[in-house]
Amino acid sequence: MSALNKLVVAISSRALFDLDESHQVFEQQGKAAFCQYQIEHENDILEPGVAFPLVEKLLSINSQVKSPPAVEIILLSRNSADTGLRIFNSIKHHQLDITRAVFTSGRSPYSYVPAFGAHLFLSADSGDVKNALDAGYAAATILSSPPAPNQSKQLRIAFDGDAVLFSDESERVYKQEGLTAFTKNEQEQAKKPLSGGPFKSFLAALQEIQGQFEPDQSPIRTALVTARAAPAHERVVHTFRAWGIRIDEAMFLGGMDKTAFLRAFGADIFFDDQKHWCESAREHIPTGHVPHGIANEE
Repeated sequence: MSALNKLVVAISSRALFDLDESHQVFEQQGKAAFCQYQIEHENDILEPGVAFPLVEKLLSINSQVKSPPAVEIILLSRNSADTGLRIFNSIKHHQLDITRAVFTSGRSPYSYVPAFGAHLFLSADSGDVKNALDAGYAAATILSSPPAPNQSKQLRIAFDGDAVLFSDESERVYKQEGLTAFTKNEQEQAKKPLSGGPFKSFLAALQEIQGQFEPDQSPIRTALVTARAAPAHERVVHTFRAWGIRIDEAMFLGGMDKTAFLRAFGADIFFDDQKHWCESAREHIPTGHVPHGIANEE
């Protein structure tokens, strides 16, 4: 992976650090009080947020590859440069190799995702995430969750299929016509690859890093965790083949709750478009809601 096509992940300050206390000041007292609070506490180190362990594991990949670095983390923040000083002080304290940032003083920062060439944008602000997805970029809202159960050094990322890795074309059939019509459609279209969803390019970028290692030595492991079941699984297999993308593990659960399987996989983060799956998973696994597709139009 060259410097031109390294994996770039953009992340908001509230996803990276625990900013609940200062955000409460903003919500209750307004922007001026928030700015004053951040300046008064700029030397107080922030505790890690939900996505902090994910960022640590992503950055650790750089020590396992030949130069240039394979991964870069970009900070996109609604803070101002003045109030953002506390963020950079915390980045330095936690020894995170993050050097590029944009501070927008309250404006949505999603428009800088393509400027940095980011493959993924993670934020605690659902509006910013929705804007990024609508503009065609992979993005997820980081939900409040406990630390990941995976204590190994390997980064493990789990994805839902429809409306995340794939388009929502099949999910629309299910939502509009029911399970029987969905199953019939998938059988008839079994050999026809699904169109790519918002996270296809992110998965491809992960695989490019994986390709630098022997499979049993890769610092990254991926999983598809989907409510699909046989016979709707066949189209998924043909889709990955057509894309030339490998998924390390695939779980076709036929509507079973995904949480136990995510824990068994040891997911560091799970991405899903369905709110009810996210609410279930977030109790145990760091979770990113992808507000994309028909399930999020209601």
